[in-house]
Amino acid sequence: MKKTKNLLLLLVTSALVAFTTACGGGDEATGSELEGSVVVDGSGTVFPLMAKLAEDYMVNEQENVSVEVGRSGTSAGFKKFLVEGGTDFNNASRHMKDEEKATAEELGLSVKELKVALDGITMVINKENTWATELTQQEIIDIFLATGGKKNWSDVRPEFPNQPITTYGPNENHGTYEFFFETIMEEKELIDTINLQQDYSTLVDLVSKDVNAIGFFGYGYYANNQDKLTAINIDFGNGPVEPTLETIKENGAYAPFTRPVYTYLNEDNAKANPQVLDFAIYVMNNADQAAEETGFAPLTEAELTEQAEYLEGLK
Repeated sequence: MKKTKNLLLLLVTSALVAFTTACGGGDEATGSELEGSVVVDGSGTVFPLMAKLAEDYMVNEQENVSVEVGRSGTSAGFKKFLVEGGTDFNNASRHMKDEEKATAEELGLSVKELKVALDGITMVINKENTWATELTQQEIIDIFLATGGKKNWSDVRPEFPNQPITTYGPNENHGTYEFFFETIMEEKELIDTINLQQDYSTLVDLVSKDVNAIGFFGYGYYANNQDKLTAINIDFGNGPVEPTLETIKENGAYAPFTRPVYTYLNEDNAKANPQVLDFAIYVMNNADQAAEETGFAPLTEAELTEQAEYLEGLK
């Protein structure tokens, strides 16, 4: 009889624990509930990736945390990040510059670079342009070079139309411009007629309406506008290479036009505000899937895990 009573007591206790858990009565069951805000700005190229992660985080992880993601551009974003009371994260399509590191040091800010994905600079043309679907790397450089002498398409190849080339790209606020100028053009002067824009959707619209246009931006903006634009396959010396999530690799076929993209974390803000650190860890744990969904090549699991473990160590 005593054995039966003990069994009934155990069952009642188990039922109460189950009921309490189902009602969300313990942190062990629901996880820590956070609140507050997280402010992210910077690269327009990285914006779709971070906006996706922010949306998923607010919907699936912490509904009482507000994550605001801006896209003022890498350089403009650093000006908002490297000030007293600045943003929590700055997305960047290039490394932090020495002068920006010096500013952080002067302010006493502890900044952590977090690599989030890989992007491929994608050269795009109008859908009606059927002649420039494949170009060599040098032909592209010459088109954008001040001294390249390629004013008309027929200057690039005699069989191309004798029509003026119109060039487009993001302006100096963007890390994409800086990567193009510094890495691809090797800091040589660009053609003075290039049309530089702040907003990527404006660039898509301009190229889609100009049969003689050629422009550049991150692969994601092409991937989301394939009905309006054609991507140029680039010959780096071993035949034309199409930009895809498979070819965009640091040591792959599209490597000369591939670059890592980052978000920079204010570690002081992360230590003082649990929701900032929690979102940073969420980004590292979910960047691979979000990257593929937004037009970026994912990093290796080892790279993301190493960065997530570093952030866990800040708790």
